[in-house]
Amino acid sequence: MSLYNKIINKEEKISLIGLGYVGMPIAVAFANKVDVIGYDISSEKIELYKKGIDPTKEVGNDLIKNTTVEFTNDETKLKDAKFHIVAVPTPINKDHTPDLRPIESASRTVGRNLTKGSVVVYESTVYPGVTEEVCIPILEKESGLKCGLDFKVGYSPERINPGDKVHRLETIVKIVSGMDEDTLDTVAKVYELVVDAGVHKAESIKVAEAAKVIENSQRDINIAFMNELSMIFNEMNIDTKAVLEAAGTKWNFLKFFPGLVGGHCIGVDPYYLTYKAEQMGYHSQIILSGRRINDGMGKYVVENLIKKLIKADISVKSAKVVILGFTFKENCPDTRNTRVIDIVNELREYGIEPIISDPQADPLETKQEYDLHLAEISEITDADAIVLAVPHKEYESLSFNDLSKFYKDVSNKNRVLIDVKGLLDRKEYEDAGYNYWRL
Repeated sequence: MSLYNKIINKEEKISLIGLGYVGMPIAVAFANKVDVIGYDISSEKIELYKKGIDPTKEVGNDLIKNTTVEFTNDETKLKDAKFHIVAVPTPINKDHTPDLRPIESASRTVGRNLTKGSVVVYESTVYPGVTEEVCIPILEKESGLKCGLDFKVGYSPERINPGDKVHRLETIVKIVSGMDEDTLDTVAKVYELVVDAGVHKAESIKVAEAAKVIENSQRDINIAFMNELSMIFNEMNIDTKAVLEAAGTKWNFLKFFPGLVGGHCIGVDPYYLTYKAEQMGYHSQIILSGRRINDGMGKYVVENLIKKLIKADISVKSAKVVILGFTFKENCPDTRNTRVIDIVNELREYGIEPIISDPQADPLETKQEYDLHLAEISEITDADAIVLAVPHKEYESLSFNDLSKFYKDVSNKNRVLIDVKGLLDRKEYEDAGYNYWRL
């Protein structure tokens, strides 16, 4: 009997290694059909899941409470599974080189607990070659087994969009690949259990790895173009949002918008591709220039904030600046690799320690990751300047009067408002005399 049939007959189990924003929704989806072991090195995270609490807010507490996933931080439980899915982050180092430590560590964990006849599928975003050149040797060394003979390997890049309730695991076509035709067939059939949109069979693992890494590189370059346009139009005193609305009436105009580019994918994946390219002797031109623009947007926002403070006759060093929103994107609790931290660090260069509030962000994670305290929105008073950095749904309902209460009791011409993503009605605030600015 094939491994696929054993899985659907619940004679064999699937394991998920890494239960974050990507791994946990996959585990829960598979658990509706087959037996699943959910493994994570974080005992705190496992305890939350066991209590029915979803810190990622990706599937919600009710589904976590009712799922049949066997949550564990005991790696030996992985021996009970024959189909392993590795969904750990692949961050970058400070010098923008790939940090493969999480995927190497996960490979060692799987390798130590690998049994004959298993299939290991990687979901982490990597440059072409990592699965076969980095991960397979680790699996072989730790297990004492031979790849191709005792176990097989596949790659199926994650395409989950954190915080997005429309584009989910089930509704996005899944790229699948395997080291040979049999493995590809098994991997495809297993994912078809949960992906309603179907699968796309890539011709090789390297093709699948490359497809994933260029998806986010393309998006990064398009946003960099918008950010560059916003700088140009700012110099011309033209409103970028108005320009994009006008241009967007053409059927084939791509609707991208300027902003801070953070998160685990868009701001990271291009560096994986350019790192590999440089190893091959090719120095990227377009991809890295896009990265340079996007990496500099926090600095650019603060430069314009300082200009507005001076125009408003506010002493820069003693200015009270409030930042609304700290996560890497709207309506998502994840603060890791948020580029709002660039705004914070740049303000500190001017001697300003901002007050930060975010209704979605995890206060504990923010403290651990950045040593920052998040203020409650009710605590915000006497501001000189407000930076609306992340357009959470909670901020959409803020009226003109709501926002006015956050400021000092001064004339509107002495109030600065930086609306990074253009959530507010520009005309309303400018007509009222505010020093308003947006990308």
